[in-house]
Amino acid sequence: MHLSLIGTGLMGQALGERLLAEHQPLTVYNRDHSKTSGLAALGAKLATTPGKAVQQAEIVLLMLSDAAAIHAVLQTLTKADIADRLWLQLATIAPSESIEIGKQIKKLGGRYLECPVLGSLPEARSGRLILMPAGNQSDFESALPLLSMIGRDPQFIGETGQGAAMKLAMNQLIAGLTASFSLSLGLVEKQGIQVEQFMSLLRESALYAPTFDKKLSRMLDRHFDGPNFPTKHLAKDTRLFLSVAQSMGLNTQGLEGIAGILDKTLEMGLADTDYSAIYAAVNPASD
Repeated sequence: MHLSLIGTGLMGQALGERLLAEHQPLTVYNRDHSKTSGLAALGAKLATTPGKAVQQAEIVLLMLSDAAAIHAVLQTLTKADIADRLWLQLATIAPSESIEIGKQIKKLGGRYLECPVLGSLPEARSGRLILMPAGNQSDFESALPLLSMIGRDPQFIGETGQGAAMKLAMNQLIAGLTASFSLSLGLVEKQGIQVEQFMSLLRESALYAPTFDKKLSRMLDRHFDGPNFPTKHLAKDTRLFLSVAQSMGLNTQGLEGIAGILDKTLEMGLADTDYSAIYAAVNPASD
């Protein structure tokens, strides 16, 4: 397969590293060309425009920040650029946004498969992402060799939009679990309880989630640099979930509070840090 990857931010770079490690011919494009240099050093071909990036591609992977960024790229492409290629959309966007993008690509003769991913940089580099592909069953089957390189046990979700909804459901849990753990940990620290005793009891209970241990040291040390998933992206996804859920009549009061905590975290200048920085807003450091 000759692949094109458009969008080489944190996750895009990690995904590109995985594809190159699998010896896949890869052309990459990013608006900020400095973010492609690492992949070029590993053997990727650099493109200066999205059109040049897709010229030889059988499959185009879109790893962009949101639907607006995807539309901005598509607007630069001709029908010839889009036609006869499978477009694999990997970002977290709303179901309605994914459906609209799919219609746009299909109208110009392309094929579209949404495939949002769950996991962070280590999983992307090792091919252990959790994938949520949805769209046309035949497109899923044709993409399966590629999907099997980047994810474990790819499972077809359903029609376009359902994969996007599944990803929002997952990211809502990231926000909820992290905020809830932050509040409990903050109380434990304020009360002078031994954190390890708290954790040992928690680990033996049905309340435990592995993410608690993954984020524990970051929270205790207040070391949020070097993110696998930045706070600003979780804040964006949380607001996206709220919009979708409210349009469907779901009660979102609990998540609205967490969205406010995420906004406070951004106001503290922690947008580009690991999302465990929620703890800094839940339990502000004493002066």
